[in-house]
Amino acid sequence: MKIKRILCAAAFCAFVSVAAAQTAPGTARPSRPALDPATLTEAQIAQTQVPSALYRLAAFYKQSGDLERLTWSLQRLTLLQPNTGDLKLALATTYAQRGMKTEAYDLLLAMQKQGYGYDLANSPNFTKIANTRVWSYVVDSLNANLKPFGEGKVAFTLPKGDTLFDSLAFDPQRKQFLVGSVREGKIQLVGKDGKLEDFIAPSAQNGLWSIYAMAVDAADDALYVASTSSLYFKGFSQADYGKAGVFKFRLSTGKLINKYLLLPDSQPRTLSSIAVGKGGLVFAADGLRNVIYRLDSGALKPMVENPRLTSVRGLTVSDDGKTLYFADYMMGVFGVDLAAGKAFDLVYDPAKLALGGVDGLYWYDHTLVAIENGMVPHRVMRLTLDADGHKVVKAMPLDVANPALALPTYGAIDGDGLYFVANSQKNQYDSYGSPKDAAKLEAVRVFRSNLRFAWNEGGIATSAAAGPHESHELNSSKPGDGAFKNVEGGSQSVTGN
Repeated sequence: MKIKRILCAAAFCAFVSVAAAQTAPGTARPSRPALDPATLTEAQIAQTQVPSALYRLAAFYKQSGDLERLTWSLQRLTLLQPNTGDLKLALATTYAQRGMKTEAYDLLLAMQKQGYGYDLANSPNFTKIANTRVWSYVVDSLNANLKPFGEGKVAFTLPKGDTLFDSLAFDPQRKQFLVGSVREGKIQLVGKDGKLEDFIAPSAQNGLWSIYAMAVDAADDALYVASTSSLYFKGFSQADYGKAGVFKFRLSTGKLINKYLLLPDSQPRTLSSIAVGKGGLVFAADGLRNVIYRLDSGALKPMVENPRLTSVRGLTVSDDGKTLYFADYMMGVFGVDLAAGKAFDLVYDPAKLALGGVDGLYWYDHTLVAIENGMVPHRVMRLTLDADGHKVVKAMPLDVANPALALPTYGAIDGDGLYFVANSQKNQYDSYGSPKDAAKLEAVRVFRSNLRFAWNEGGIATSAAAGPHESHELNSSKPGDGAFKNVEGGSQSVTGN
């Protein structure tokens, strides 16, 4: 989420109810008189629990020029969503505009330690605090994080065109990749020379729509596809609006085996990520409704949901099949103990590591590998976990600030390499699913990061001693610690495919 979107959105109505700001969606609100937002106190804003209300307040205060209340709103938001770098930068900007040097310097240096990088040397937003040696040090430190790091490189490219390739899978038996198209709903085979070969196309029989994610179960010769009837799909039909599903194909032939559909109700559905675990366990996530489904007894059953989640993205399962990990774009990375049906926060030191903006998430040799396209700069991180998989003990950047990483999204692992779409061009499409300017569409770069890069080096130690920097003590807004609503799943659930 960009600063402009956070602070320059159209201001909400001139009055806001304190009850609306403090009551969770769907909860009956007591009748209280509406208060002028210009009279809200710091204490009232600090009590607000709903981020959407705070975003509206921030937009209002930005438009009205009330920098003091804008500061309070952003301070509260950064506590509720501590992994959102753009919020922190917006707060640092507001500090600077108020001439609050110490607060701005401290926040920016803390962000630099987390890996954020910005070029603020000539930014007019920081003019009031830019006349000191400390500022020069801050600028230099943030710029240092913008230097490319890592040995990864573009492995091959896919032809440019109105295809919106956004997902990859890898077939280890035939040593070939599969690439899915959001626009055409096709799945094509691709060698490491980038040459495409038709494999699966939408038809009346299979009913495929936009391809958002794929997962391979090589032992079962199966390809699982998360597909959604989206406006981006060239064959979109109003009759299918809001539908989504998981489609199972034979990996070797492309033959449709089965499909498991979610039908629309009061709002559309979307399935944007998918993972297969040990024994053929299949999980898929709706990134808009923020529900994780489990393929159970021939149906997609809700397994995990939480109203505080913002946008569920990557899914991956540990090699032993005991833990499902998932990323929420603003909140960070979490896990689910599948036997107990209980979710948990992934523990790490937030002073040294930011885990927001994660799109792709992968399991590799007792590590989690995260593609952070919401991080500035974009990066690929390897997170080494402790024995029970609940804590990050060290982190190693694999590739950071590489010019090829324009908008990295999803990928697949082949051996020791993570191959992923490095320049997904979602931002080149409008809200109706059409290219803003087809002439600007580029060839799609498939990037390879070496998963064993600097394997024996120390990396960033992220296991904090007990104290205020433990992630589970950082704030009370994070989902986890068993607070998820586990509708289905756990040790009593029988999985079918």
